[in-house]
Amino acid sequence: MSTPEDELTGLHNRRSFLSLLRRHIAYANDRQNNLALIVVDVDGFARINGAHGYGFGDALLQHLAEQLGAAVRKYDYAARIGSDRFALILPRVMNAGHAELAVQKLYRLLDVPFRSGEHQLRIPVTVGVALCPAHATHPEYLLRLAEKAVDTARVTGQRCAFAPDGPQVEGLSEFWDIEIELDGALERGEIVMHYQPQVRMSDMRPVGAEALMRWNSRSRGPVSPDVFIPIAERTGQIKQLTVWALNTVLRQSSNWKHDWGELSVAVNIPAGLVAQDDLPDLVENAMKLWGRKDIRLMLEITERSLMDSKHSFEILSRIRELGAKVSIDDFGTGYSCLAYFKNTPADELKVDRSFVIGLLTDQAKGHISNLIIDLAHRFGMSVVAEGVEDDATFQALRASGCDIAQGYLFGKALPSDAMERWLNEGPRRIAIPR
Repeated sequence: MSTPEDELTGLHNRRSFLSLLRRHIAYANDRQNNLALIVVDVDGFARINGAHGYGFGDALLQHLAEQLGAAVRKYDYAARIGSDRFALILPRVMNAGHAELAVQKLYRLLDVPFRSGEHQLRIPVTVGVALCPAHATHPEYLLRLAEKAVDTARVTGQRCAFAPDGPQVEGLSEFWDIEIELDGALERGEIVMHYQPQVRMSDMRPVGAEALMRWNSRSRGPVSPDVFIPIAERTGQIKQLTVWALNTVLRQSSNWKHDWGELSVAVNIPAGLVAQDDLPDLVENAMKLWGRKDIRLMLEITERSLMDSKHSFEILSRIRELGAKVSIDDFGTGYSCLAYFKNTPADELKVDRSFVIGLLTDQAKGHISNLIIDLAHRFGMSVVAEGVEDDATFQALRASGCDIAQGYLFGKALPSDAMERWLNEGPRRIAIPR
């Protein structure tokens, strides 16, 4: 059972906030009262962390939480609903002007620069406001309107914007309620891990698998990770999902019975978690609980995770000291700064499927793949190619010196029990392409 408080700020967390919002909107609808919802978003928080350090960023969020508490009445509610996003519930307001007064009070409080150590900063925030019943009478829809107002304020260069009047707001996602369903999906058993096999290109020996999260929603059916993972990152639910994934993957893979010796299992780590100081502890706890000598944990990170390279490198180095390995996923599609590459604490580079699919017909893709393979080998890393779907592509990559292949040519992502069967049956049916 999760605590109703956010660990860092002591405010209501997202789940507690949504429960309060539903309750107070139901009350407002029943009594025909007005309610204001204010969303407060820190501008450029990633840049603040990069410039001043993550300790300063945490202290800044704690200070902002205190100012939010000072800006509201005793029967209002303040919550942290995302990594750098906050919300205020103001029941029983008379009109929009009362909400605007609360926003102006917050801005006056934030005009005083925040100081921590040698650094000081006037906290930059953008605010969006939505009213019940003027803008919406459904809690999650009201939240979407307030968040949309934040986006509108940024686009128009304002510090604060109200949701527009009228029943429709153009541009709101049809999936606006997915995050509500996602909250509690783990407890309902809707989230599972699948595994896509990886094979050594020289002899077709299975060497591991990439763990991929799947969500089968009770009301929507299968929901693509491309949809729900970004929502989980924005709402702060991604950490719980990642911790669950680490433990589930190690627990399930440690039960696979096969005769292939050591296997690697790769877990994707979101960029926002790579620089968090407790990530090595989370990894170590999972390894102590479920680790096995013949299962090697691989953490897959993106290039974006390395933008604050000094701090990220320290975290990743600590993780490698625990015996886990690090893979840079989707290399070549993002930051790709070679200035830091020689010091990157990584063991593996993954060639993104966008370069692999079509490399036989697109000369540029072939050149990029060859360059990535050569670069990785020069720095002592192995190379995995994603999206290998046919023999000809396999042959071209093997001729270029690629080490490991992953794709439909060998197997799709499989549930844990099916992955175990593949280890015992599938590889023996795969011939080395000539």
